[in-house]
Amino acid sequence: MTATLFVSMSMPQSWKPLLLAVLLVSSTRSVDAQAANPRFGRWLLKSEAPAPASNIMTYEPLGPTGMKVSIQAVNARGDTTRWSYSTEFDGRDMPVIGNANQTHAAVRSVSSLVNEITNTNNGRVTQRLTNVLSPDHQTIAVIYMREDAVGKTTAVTFATYTRMPL
Repeated sequence: MTATLFVSMSMPQSWKPLLLAVLLVSSTRSVDAQAANPRFGRWLLKSEAPAPASNIMTYEPLGPTGMKVSIQAVNARGDTTRWSYSTEFDGRDMPVIGNANQTHAAVRSVSSLVNEITNTNNGRVTQRLTNVLSPDHQTIAVIYMREDAVGKTTAVTFATYTRMPL
């Protein structure tokens, strides 16, 4: 997002350097905030399933405020699935790539630690998630609420992801 600044010619000359410094600092804050998003990184699902089963979420910066979400899951037989989507945290439906059960995901930021995600398949809501980042930024807890075709909750499950080392 680019803002246009109009500087009045009647502004005292001594204020102009201060104004430019304030603008420079405020414009770099959004870049700093993006780089400092505590969700960025790789997250491993805590599971008691024997190897090779695993699930890894990867959160990467995308543009000035967005995030790319990638999932790599390996089932007990060793079959790997990969899927992804991008978000601006604005609640808009974004295309999901690689998941046959989900065509779109919409992410809305509730707070700095809580996101709500709505998954849809061809326009029908299939799942609502609440994704909560721990205050120490080392754990993500997810509540999954699955819905049937009429919007009735059919299952609720919970998952915990831990931050993986870089």
